[in-house]
Amino acid sequence: FFPSLVSHMPKVEVLGGDLRSLFTLVMTDPDVPGPSDPYLKEHLHWVVTDIPGTTNATFGREIVSYEMPRPTIGIHRFVFLLFKHKRRGQTLVFNSPSRDNFRTRKFAKDNDL
Repeated sequence: FFPSLVSHMPKVEVLGGDLRSLFTLVMTDPDVPGPSDPYLKEHLHWVVTDIPGTTNATFGREIVSYEMPRPTIGIHRFVFLLFKHKRRGQTLVFNSPSRDNFRTRKFAKDNDL
């Protein structure tokens, strides 16, 4: 797809769980700055937490604001991951000064997702 198609925040619906279930959505680009040498991978584009099941991301709490993808080299993949919280009242921690070199696995482990 073309970058113009992602200039606005995507609409992401959570079809699983129920209103008591909470989810966290993470959007990354593993191909920054380019697919042949992605030395800045992963680049973090968006994090929304506390999304109730059966709703969409607008019902959650945005802890990293949406950043429109701007690929400059080659074709990029954009990855959306949805994590179900293990317990209600779970507080997520994100304190990275940069969106580059984000590690989804570390974020999930650090936040018990």
